[in-house]
Amino acid sequence: MTEREKMLSGQLYCADEPELNAARHRADLLCRQLNALPMAETELRMEVLRQLLGKVGKNCAINPQFRCDYGSYIQVGENFFANYNCVILDCAPVTFGDNVFIAPNCGFYTAGHPLDYPTRNALLEFAKPITVGDNVWIGGNVVVLPGVTIGSGSVIGAGSVVSRDIPENVLAVGNPCRPIRSINPEDRRML
Repeated sequence: MTEREKMLSGQLYCADEPELNAARHRADLLCRQLNALPMAETELRMEVLRQLLGKVGKNCAINPQFRCDYGSYIQVGENFFANYNCVILDCAPVTFGDNVFIAPNCGFYTAGHPLDYPTRNALLEFAKPITVGDNVWIGGNVVVLPGVTIGSGSVIGAGSVVSRDIPENVLAVGNPCRPIRSINPEDRRML
């Protein structure tokens, strides 16, 4: 089994090997290209995103500075928006549904390191997928950790650290992030 196969299956793997290094270098070049393009160059930006990401829905926009490990393991639905300084460590699949809005300075980290220092010092790591449903809003400075699913219709409050699954249609906040109440029909009215 290759290190890439181990990585994608959630097993311990070594990221410092030629195939994975080449894939990260490719993503680095495409991220640099994307971040250097003016915001008004929407078609060119979309072209780079299509090369970088595994799947890109209609009306996708990602503001600079955007960084990712591989890009090819990221899927974004329609009407996806990530504001400034988004980081996605996609050592496992990261899937965003339709109508997902991400505020500035957010991180989605599929990669993790063993607590056991001899294993960690052997440069072994693991990765678990992240899934974000449809119609989700993620506030500024949110961190989403490996293996988390955020249910459709939910809102994650600014500054939260999401270390466990969040159900559908809730407002969730804090460190650790927890649902504090359901989102109700009155919340869905226009102000």
